[in-house]
Amino acid sequence: MSDRFHPLVAPRLARWIATELEDQASVFGIPRKLFFDPSPDDRFSTSIRGTRIETPIGVAAGPHTQLAQNIVAAWLCGARVIELKTVQTLDDIEVSKPCIDMQDAGYNIEWSQELRVRESFSEYLLAWVLIHALHARLGFPGERPGVLFDLSVGYDLAGLSQPNMQWFIEHMSDAQGELETCREEIGTFFPEIRDLPISSRLTDSVTLSTLHGCPPEEIGAIAEHLLEVWGLHTAVKLNPTLLGFDTVREILVGALGWSRVEPHRPAFDADIGYPDALELLVGMLPSARERGLEFSVKLCNTLPVVNRRPQFDSGETTAYLSGRPLHALAVQLAHRLTEDTNGELGISFAGGADAFN
Repeated sequence: MSDRFHPLVAPRLARWIATELEDQASVFGIPRKLFFDPSPDDRFSTSIRGTRIETPIGVAAGPHTQLAQNIVAAWLCGARVIELKTVQTLDDIEVSKPCIDMQDAGYNIEWSQELRVRESFSEYLLAWVLIHALHARLGFPGERPGVLFDLSVGYDLAGLSQPNMQWFIEHMSDAQGELETCREEIGTFFPEIRDLPISSRLTDSVTLSTLHGCPPEEIGAIAEHLLEVWGLHTAVKLNPTLLGFDTVREILVGALGWSRVEPHRPAFDADIGYPDALELLVGMLPSARERGLEFSVKLCNTLPVVNRRPQFDSGETTAYLSGRPLHALAVQLAHRLTEDTNGELGISFAGGADAFN
């Protein structure tokens, strides 16, 4: 079996979905009775930047949001805010496998998309069109599905300025030509798609992901670029390292008892500190407002820890912690930022949620 992702072509994926739905009343093995069936009266439906969405929850960027079928599966189960996998200019990287270990806490050593930039765009476009097709086929209320796609890009300004990344952001902002092609490709299996209104703007928002150790002036320059050049509502993804090594260790090990987790001290020394981060965030708010855009943070990114996972044989000394242990760190960081910005800073929360929080 190959360790590389190989996206399915649009007609094949559309046929798979339409046939399984017709023959087995399921999609990708998910029974129809488990689909989230939205209602206009749902108390948790809300509006974000003028778009009505059916729930304010969804999936954060990760390997699972690289492929169209995974995005569709998340939508079927109720995800309505979809943070797409982070895309960067280097799109031919080698990822050691296995690179993810999900048991209770999650660990990974992967850091970027495994597809070419244009392949990533094609997957996101296909997911967008299929969601509209399924919204109509399943008879859900409303003219359009109440869903938001959120870009995630990285990792420095030089990379974002490369032609392939400029092309990517441009086409995610207006995919008109490619949209019509995709509409035709799946029209055989979803004829209703030919007459459905589908916006050619896949997204109007972006989350910035930077590598550990990125200086605050670089983060600010990238955020300004996304606001000014692309007119995107912009969020900056922050790391739990902002809380400081001693605080993080006390919460994880002392208070919660995650005795096998050892925060990686060099990452704390290299990362932006809390005072610099707060100054950066407060300084960006007026810049966004002047452009009629929103500036916010995403809490939080993964936590660098000492790699003690026997599953990873790549020689990496650092792994990145996600999942349940991050919840307390994200809550603490959200509370501190809210207090220090008087509640003016928007927060997208992805702090290790599970079925109980």
